[in-house]
Amino acid sequence: MNTRSLWWLAMAFTLLWIWMEWNQFQQSKVLPALQTAEQQASLNPTTSPVPMANQAVAPDNASDVPVAGQQHTEEVPTPKNQIKQAQRINVTTDVLDIVLDTKGGDIRDIRLLKYADTDDRTKPFQLMGDSGKRLYIAQNGIAMQPNSELSAPTHNTIYNIEQTNFVLDGDSISVPMTWQENGIKVTKTYTFKKGSYQITVDYKVENLTDKDWVGSLYSQLKRNTYDPDHNSMMYTYTGPVLYDGHAENKYIKHAFDDLDTQPVTQQTKGGWAAMIQHYFLAAIIPNQTSLNTLYAKPVGNLEYVAGVVEPLTSIKAGKTSTLSSSLYIGPIIQDNLEAVAPGLELTVDYGVLTLIAKPIFWLLNQIHSFLGNWGWSIIILTLLIKLLFYKLSETSYRSMARLKKFQPKLKQLKENYGNDKAIYQQKMMKLYKEEKINPLGGCLPILVQMPVFIALYWVLLYSAEMRQAPWMLWIQDLSAKDPYFILPVIMGFSMWIQQKLNPSAMMDEMQQKVMKLLPFIFTVFFMFFPAGLVLYWVVNNILSVAQQWYITKKITAGEEK
Repeated sequence: MNTRSLWWLAMAFTLLWIWMEWNQFQQSKVLPALQTAEQQASLNPTTSPVPMANQAVAPDNASDVPVAGQQHTEEVPTPKNQIKQAQRINVTTDVLDIVLDTKGGDIRDIRLLKYADTDDRTKPFQLMGDSGKRLYIAQNGIAMQPNSELSAPTHNTIYNIEQTNFVLDGDSISVPMTWQENGIKVTKTYTFKKGSYQITVDYKVENLTDKDWVGSLYSQLKRNTYDPDHNSMMYTYTGPVLYDGHAENKYIKHAFDDLDTQPVTQQTKGGWAAMIQHYFLAAIIPNQTSLNTLYAKPVGNLEYVAGVVEPLTSIKAGKTSTLSSSLYIGPIIQDNLEAVAPGLELTVDYGVLTLIAKPIFWLLNQIHSFLGNWGWSIIILTLLIKLLFYKLSETSYRSMARLKKFQPKLKQLKENYGNDKAIYQQKMMKLYKEEKINPLGGCLPILVQMPVFIALYWVLLYSAEMRQAPWMLWIQDLSAKDPYFILPVIMGFSMWIQQKLNPSAMMDEMQQKVMKLLPFIFTVFFMFFPAGLVLYWVVNNILSVAQQWYITKKITAGEEK
């Protein structure tokens, strides 16, 4: 098989792999959906994780939170019985529209004002919510040691608040809520800053009793598997991730279906827990100098939590102390994440090709800083990469051009000796030797380039910077499919031209039929791909066709030997 055939088949296998990953993802959603709540409960622990020596118990769900020595119970939320509400609080900044609830002081709804809705661009993008099919909220509270005589507010506690509407007018805005019981007064305060997706959560604990108070701040993200923006043709991971900067595998995804059989609890210095989806994330960032417990687990009815329990804090009688944590809820913008928390930039997950993909994104970003248009930046980047590999590509195309020049002789050999494979192979190798043709001469250049092109594919797929970014004319969103399928058709046509430039005598009849179908198969696949990805393939194909045509013409005309 010729080297260009190898290239296209490698791409085909890449598409097949993506498709298989998507099918596996879909099956992982269907399988637990068939379980009843009772069956799922039998898989999940009914008690909280075993507490570490310096930490309280991390809450499993609403029925497992110790408060003042009593167990408070509530129904596990279901699509028809959403999580209970108390009083709603609206907070608006220049980048966020947030809804809090005095029950638990939860973040129940977040809309990103700088990012438009996927389907209706007149509305802001909703990342979190607790209505309809969506359940995706941020909870936090204070976990007490079992049998503690004192109490603390959890994500089931009702807080008091003096006003229900807050609008940022300055550099920051604070939203305080209060709770008091049995001599313990807690003021929970959210702080939002201008232009920032990072949210600070402070618990000011006033111990008005004559006993020492001991408790742990915990924070968790709770969501179901519903993702309205999931693209069935382009699999990207949605679910919990935990980061342990001191582990061998620092950044680990814990898929929903894996958590059904194996909940995760681990202790580390610093670290963080997050829920991620395509382009966006919500992350809990605890004190990076303390020993924290990270966890991820199911809580019933296809709902899951990922969270952090921070170390125990002791407050002497009559004293006051503050427990603090922070959240990042917003877009996965690579330049911003590293400053928020160590390792948070890994949520832009390029996998095994990270070492190649990061420099590619850096270069793409630099080009964009000059051009101000992601579409033209993709074109320039593709051109630069093509120039980088020009000599390698030239070797491959020259090898194929020579094969094509002697294709009539190869075809004649096949007709004369095709029934005797041994003699046919012997005659063919003799011809290669006489004409100084290396049939594998183009393989190595192709294999060297493949990791770069695949890394660029992942860069374009995962870059939130390109979400809803326009190029020109009919392409007004590089992260969405081409609305008129013009780019996929051009891509398929360019692929067909490439095949015409390649020798086919080495392939048997079945291989030739398969290769002829590939342009049509790829065209159909690319109709559902983001326009930015298709633009890259179109430009790469056009440049490849131009280079291959030029070299083939020179060799055919006898200008090169």
